[in-house]
Amino acid sequence: MRKTIPRQESLVVPEIQNPFVHRLHLGYLEWIQIIVMSVTIAPLRLLLIGITLLLAWPLAAIAVAFRSEEDKKLPLSGWRKNLQVPLIILGRLMVFCMSFHCVKIKGQYASPEEAPVICVAPHSSPFDVLALFYQYGIPSSVSRAENGKMLLISALLSFTQPVLVQREDPNSRQNTIQEIQRRARTGGKWPQIIIFPEGTCTNRSCLISFKLGAFHPGVPIQPVCLKYPNKLDTFTWTWEGPGAFTLLWLTLCQINSKLEMEFLPVYTPNEEEKADPKLFAANVRKVMADALGLPITDHTFDDCKLMMKARNLNLPMESGLVEFQKLHKKLGISLEQMHEMLEKFSSINLHGKGHITVGEFSKYLQIPESQYLEEVFSLYDRDGSGTIDFREYVIGLSLISAPVNTDSTISLAFEIFDSSKQGYISQEDLYHILHNAFHMTQIDVEELFQQIDQDKDGKITYGEFKAFAQEKPEYAPLFVAYQELKAGDANGNARMPVVKEEDNEVSDNKATDGHIKSE
Repeated sequence: MRKTIPRQESLVVPEIQNPFVHRLHLGYLEWIQIIVMSVTIAPLRLLLIGITLLLAWPLAAIAVAFRSEEDKKLPLSGWRKNLQVPLIILGRLMVFCMSFHCVKIKGQYASPEEAPVICVAPHSSPFDVLALFYQYGIPSSVSRAENGKMLLISALLSFTQPVLVQREDPNSRQNTIQEIQRRARTGGKWPQIIIFPEGTCTNRSCLISFKLGAFHPGVPIQPVCLKYPNKLDTFTWTWEGPGAFTLLWLTLCQINSKLEMEFLPVYTPNEEEKADPKLFAANVRKVMADALGLPITDHTFDDCKLMMKARNLNLPMESGLVEFQKLHKKLGISLEQMHEMLEKFSSINLHGKGHITVGEFSKYLQIPESQYLEEVFSLYDRDGSGTIDFREYVIGLSLISAPVNTDSTISLAFEIFDSSKQGYISQEDLYHILHNAFHMTQIDVEELFQQIDQDKDGKITYGEFKAFAQEKPEYAPLFVAYQELKAGDANGNARMPVVKEEDNEVSDNKATDGHIKSE
């Protein structure tokens, strides 16, 4: 009887929408509104936004001017700090000019003494920074040091007294944590620090993994939830979808846009959470997800990198969406290894549709479709869809091929192929085995032989055979199947190796786990 790898239900259901894509669909009436607004109200709004920025810039520049290096290490005070009042007014005026005529606030602000850090999620839009103007005061942010050199932005950014990150500095992460802790211990003298812990924009369909920067200091945090309850979503800026300027213009063309901000109660970490930032971040994310009514996933910015890699390989961007953090944690695969696997997946997926068919799998292994090949293919095809997506391919390599692609398996396979016992595999030996097992033609065997015979001496040595097997571990289950056949299976059929679920767990079996298949 045919054996197959046990499936984990959490890997195939429920499916969770790709959080990094936003598709905007405009109807006829919406196009008419955009055309009319584009020649009437929108240009005026854009002009007013420019004016508010020009008015805000000198105020911010004056507030941060003529400070010594020692002063820059202290919070703004006196008349400098008081300039935040007109800046907040100008900021809210700019929000109004963007078509946000009514920003709905729920909950209570927490003072800097109560919560030194503010966590805002989901992060889905450039408009999320509007939260800056609806706090107890203008909060600080964590920003790249390069942003401090941008025209106009530099003075406004300096006024918020950000925690600057020097990406080229290997100690930058630790310095950032220490700076947040230092400010948190001053009893509210410093502005609160606002952080978007997801680290990248999503479409608000879920909360992805939180980065740990806000949680390492172990200080109380106020979670803030953002919602855009509008019929037309002209706000979401993701890796796949409309650009920032397009979204800005479409938003300016709306009669009224809605934004809701809910300030949740301050979350004070216990001793266990202070010692474990991952636990702290997970618990805060759960509180926010419950308040928003959203699922949580293990997607991270690394998934975005893989999506960009997939696009560069002419694959659908969704191909790279694998919840990398989960696979890294369960399988120990690094991001670099994942990039290499994606390149290999692309070389197999000749049609570039993001799914490997059994025909493509057969062509990659240079073996005709057969019972053995289809059984190996079915082991990779965890959801039984008839194709293998990139996530299934990664899991298959890790749980099916790698465990059996051992030195002993390769050595035994070499002995079987070396039927003449000469210490090497001749083309005749290879043809005899592959023709009998997989009905391969002489031409196909010759092509495969030339690929394995690196020094072109007409012999496949053990070293060449091993190098080829390690380069293509997908062959390993086929080797095992043929070895079992040679050993004499009771039914005369080779059996596929079974990977025990309990020994090679990929998912934590939470209902929020999603297995995303590209369309």
